[in-house]
Amino acid sequence: MKKTANKIIDKNKIRDLIQSWQSNNQEVVFTNGCFDILHLGHIDYLEKSKALGDKLIVGLNTDLSVRRLKGEQRPLNNEEARARLLAALEFVDAVVLFGEDTPKDLIEWLQPDILVKGNDYLAENIIGADIVKAKGGRVETISLVDGFSTTNLVEKIKSLK
Repeated sequence: MKKTANKIIDKNKIRDLIQSWQSNNQEVVFTNGCFDILHLGHIDYLEKSKALGDKLIVGLNTDLSVRRLKGEQRPLNNEEARARLLAALEFVDAVVLFGEDTPKDLIEWLQPDILVKGNDYLAENIIGADIVKAKGGRVETISLVDGFSTTNLVEKIKSLK
């Protein structure tokens, strides 16, 4: 149990870890999201993200930012539960929480080598793409698993009532 909690790293401490990885020529991949109900689409996406580099950091929206983005009924799982679930995944090296509506400030702080989002985004519209590209990094999009989204799951559960 301690191991998963150890992968949840404070924003101020994770930068040193990233710099250590990068000084050892390890490429750091960054992605972000709410990850409210972990499902196959998330697993596939995160596994593919990790395959693009050596270390995968997941930026996780705090409960307050999820409420602002998704509405007062969300998240269904609190930030501690969501962070621990992500940290339990073998291919996730670190989880860092952020409270802003976008990860722009976090990306600027972390300076990852590779920025990843789903292919429902155009690379040029991905927040933080300019930051990563300016330092010589790259931006990648990953194909999503059809039919899997937290919103779809929530709607399916509502229809069962």
